[in-house]
Amino acid sequence: MFVLARRLMRARRLMVAMLVACLGAAAAGAAAADRSTVERRLQSVGTLIESSSAARQIDSSADPKALEHRQRARQLHRQAGAALGQDDLAAVTRLLNDAAREMIAGARLARPDQVTEEKKRRDFDARQDSVKALLAAQQRIAQEKSAGPEAQEAARSVQAQLAQAQQLAQSNRLDDGRVMLDRAYLTAKVSIESMRRGDTLVRSLHFSSKIEEFDYEVDRNDTHRMLIRVLLGEKPGAQESAQTAVDESGRLRAAAEQAAARNDHEGAIRLLEDSTRALVRAIRSAGVYIPG
Repeated sequence: MFVLARRLMRARRLMVAMLVACLGAAAAGAAAADRSTVERRLQSVGTLIESSSAARQIDSSADPKALEHRQRARQLHRQAGAALGQDDLAAVTRLLNDAAREMIAGARLARPDQVTEEKKRRDFDARQDSVKALLAAQQRIAQEKSAGPEAQEAARSVQAQLAQAQQLAQSNRLDDGRVMLDRAYLTAKVSIESMRRGDTLVRSLHFSSKIEEFDYEVDRNDTHRMLIRVLLGEKPGAQESAQTAVDESGRLRAAAEQAAARNDHEGAIRLLEDSTRALVRAIRSAGVYIPG
């Protein structure tokens, strides 16, 4: 984040320097300016207003005051075009200077750090919507299958994580809140996959081949691996208790991939199931109860 902030601030300084250079281009005044020079500057200020990095920054920030400055810059630019049609080069130069000043003011209001925070907020809200949708699906599937206490415990865990993420966001801790949302998302997904796997075992789901079933187990294993990485990243102290199970899972996963390479997909599936069960133990030891 520190490196990103430095890059954003450097970009902001370069952008402001560009704006100042654009503003100073007519310092010699209208008296020394010919029509072709003024026409070129009219075009360059138009580019500044509509498609420059400053314009994009103002758009991204959605800051009302910054947008007002840009709108005034557009009005001044249109007036400059009208003045050029009347061969009033002095008025064109003055209006373009004013338009560039408005863009400088708008760009300064549309701070890079503000843009970054607003993007984080949008990303948080989008992920939160995904978690809510997945939780609703998990609860619906659990009800349809009359799932036991494991599914109910998983739903309560997701709800608690979602509530904690919302509290963190309200405290302007969006990064921490996003981590909690990712954890809730993966917990719900693991629960759903566990219930669907139960379908597979009673042949409610049908695979066209052992290869297709192997791919399904790979995806399930990957989801558990993502969840344990999130948990261990949050709780360094949990690594020691979970690491043995994680290592065991890794060895079983490698063995499964070797078996699949030999076209022994039936054996590979059994190994992957064992690998995923080891990850379930690791996840539970890290303090999150999930079905398995």
